[in-house]
Amino acid sequence: MRVLVAGWHGQVAMALSEAAARRADVEAYAVGRPALDLTDRPSIGRTLFGVAPDVIINTAAYTDVEGAEREPHIAFRRNTEGSAALARQAARIGVPVIHLSTVYVFDGSKSAPYAETDPTNPVNAYGRSKRDGETAVVAANPRHIILRTGWIYSPFNRNFVSSLIERAKTGDELRIDSEQRGSPTYAPHLATAILDIAATVTSQPADRLWGTYHIADRGEARWCDLAREALANTRHQSRITAITETPTVAATAGRAPRPRNATLDCAKLERTFGIALPPWQQAVADCVNRLEREPAASPHSA
Repeated sequence: MRVLVAGWHGQVAMALSEAAARRADVEAYAVGRPALDLTDRPSIGRTLFGVAPDVIINTAAYTDVEGAEREPHIAFRRNTEGSAALARQAARIGVPVIHLSTVYVFDGSKSAPYAETDPTNPVNAYGRSKRDGETAVVAANPRHIILRTGWIYSPFNRNFVSSLIERAKTGDELRIDSEQRGSPTYAPHLATAILDIAATVTSQPADRLWGTYHIADRGEARWCDLAREALANTRHQSRITAITETPTVAATAGRAPRPRNATLDCAKLERTFGIALPPWQQAVADCVNRLEREPAASPHSA
């Protein structure tokens, strides 16, 4: 199975490259800017011609939530128009697209985990650009899998867990949001599942499989729960003076709004593909262990 990963420097793209290297049935090519720029349509055509993939996994996105509020035109150009352009050109050559989306398409007002059938209502520009990107991909390519996820962390690049471990070395007091809750998702777990989905849709008739799915590690947590679990697994935990639980209104003052409830119901994914990710606590322990052994990996060109 030849896989084109659109994007190469993000957490999920790096995890996909790592996971693919361990599989004899996968030949993966991670390509990002400038070679593959979703806002440059000729670069899409050149990349598809050069790789000749069996499936495309689109991880490329504008993910700066704060930046999207300041420059929404850029977020929409990449997340909506760019995603549509990639899906459209893939459809022309008969290639399916697995498109990564986000829980930020929801407003967070629901008390229970979000299902795929719940109405979307993003509360920030990033969420709107991703919601519109989903719609555009569906219209552009009938052979699509939309995967909504959220609260991604990994041993790669800067993220909530890696930043927390760095701060743990200083012994500073940590003020962490105590009200927002979500489904923490470990990028290596996500990558393994995505490759399994790709293998399924490219190896059998997939008409009944196309559609939108939620995917996340099992269970839910508040940001302060995730922080405590990470610190419980680090050698530097004794240097932390305290974790102060802070209301969302104080923790996010001056920042773009986020959904208060960002939990996902992943039952449809398990019913359809037989895939259920491990508990988030297990994932945190693995991530911290890797971060303790080696610094967070930086992106490399592919």
